[in-house]
Amino acid sequence: MESVAVLFLVGLLAGYFVLAGCDVGLGMLAPYAARTPAERRRLVFAVAPYFLGSEVWLVAAVGVVAGLFPELEGEVVAGHQPLFVALLAGWLWRDAGLWLRGRLDAPGWHAVWDAAVVVGSWTIALSWGLVLAVLLGGGTLSPLSAPVCAVAVAVLFLLRGAAFGAERLVPADDRSGADCAASADTAARATRVLARAGLVAVPVAVVAVWVDGGVDREAAALAGAVVVVGALAATAGLSGPHRSRPTSAVAMAVLPLVAAVGGRLPVAVPDSGSATLVALAAAPMLPAMVVGQVWLYRMVRRPAASSGFFA
Repeated sequence: MESVAVLFLVGLLAGYFVLAGCDVGLGMLAPYAARTPAERRRLVFAVAPYFLGSEVWLVAAVGVVAGLFPELEGEVVAGHQPLFVALLAGWLWRDAGLWLRGRLDAPGWHAVWDAAVVVGSWTIALSWGLVLAVLLGGGTLSPLSAPVCAVAVAVLFLLRGAAFGAERLVPADDRSGADCAASADTAARATRVLARAGLVAVPVAVVAVWVDGGVDREAAALAGAVVVVGALAATAGLSGPHRSRPTSAVAMAVLPLVAAVGGRLPVAVPDSGSATLVALAAAPMLPAMVVGQVWLYRMVRRPAASSGFFA
């Protein structure tokens, strides 16, 4: 029962990281990939419809933790409240930027909420890196492994966002102009650079966590890290931009699996009744989530429009 519950939670978190990596990562890249007002407006519109679907997976994962893993919730969340407050603040600030940017047509207003999107996205990515460090550190935040884990996870978010932007920011039609094409090309070129940066950051993070001695089942955790490095290596060559979408998805999906197999944290399900209740609640929602995400994925494979509700 515990193994099934853990796999269920890992699946939800993997779905969140794969999907949210697109919008969070592209938000982090905004100052680099979108330098003109037209590019920034289009980048926000490219991100905005996507984040609404990706957050569903995180909300579901939070519900599973609260319902099935109270000890994990108490040790990690309650024990590191400032970290999760920062994560929540970044999440709210980023979302506020996406929702409010297009409400007024004023350069100053746009600048404030563009900054909110960038700062919030970086806060989300770095906070998740620190959460990974806590999970791998057995509930403690080590001054050695925490910073390098934060950097490694941020690089993976950036790579996922660059892969998303290389596809989503291509010109929607001939009237989109050269600026839109330049933005997509910038994101595509960034995939190789970020993959190479990850080939340095991820092994350094693995060594730092191993030196701290917080990892359980080292072989399984190392296998997950090897998968991430392999995905990065496949993206680092000249054909990297063409492979970056699936390889970055693999790298992001492995993160919660590494945390699950390498962390030394209590994951005991309190009783079979709680597990049954959560299963009954989740059963009708999962098909709708999967169908909705397939539809959303197909929608965002198309180039983003130049403007809309969010921009």
